[in-house]
Amino acid sequence: MRSIDLSAVSWRKSSYSNQDGGACVEVSDDLPTLVPVRDSKTPHGPALAFPAPTWASFVTAVKNGRLMR
Repeated sequence: MRSIDLSAVSWRKSSYSNQDGGACVEVSDDLPTLVPVRDSKTPHGPALAFPAPTWASFVTAVKNGRLMR
């Protein structure tokens, strides 16, 4: 397993995040091949990194209602 330096990436809150402060997910679009994902309540905690095509498929499935919330 290799470590990825995420100190310089910018984060944005997912549009599917809860607006009252809970269940917030942040993603970064700064890396061309990976999409880092983190919990906004612990910004200095761990992040998961997904291959960009895998993340795109996941987002498409959510938008099309193929995944339950």
